[in-house]
Amino acid sequence: MFFFISGAEIVFVFFIVLLVFGADRIPGIAKALAKGITQIRHATNEIKNEIQNSVDLEDTTSSIQNQIKKEVDPLKKDFEKLTDSVKRNS
Repeated sequence: MFFFISGAEIVFVFFIVLLVFGADRIPGIAKALAKGITQIRHATNEIKNEIQNSVDLEDTTSSIQNQIKKEVDPLKKDFEKLTDSVKRNS
């Protein structure tokens, strides 16, 4: 996460935060920050789940469509043969 920040820079940032906000408010800020990150993580997971569910639904739908087509195609051919014979006799 901290790929471009060295240990000394992190300590410096924490020192500045301590000076700006004071020791009393830092635990509350950390708690609020952790809560926000948790909410973002949950929202991201929900979005991922919705996308996965829609992809699964599309796969199921296409599978059902293929099965129906396999069943209907022979019936369609038989019906065309029947209508052709009726047209010839008329």
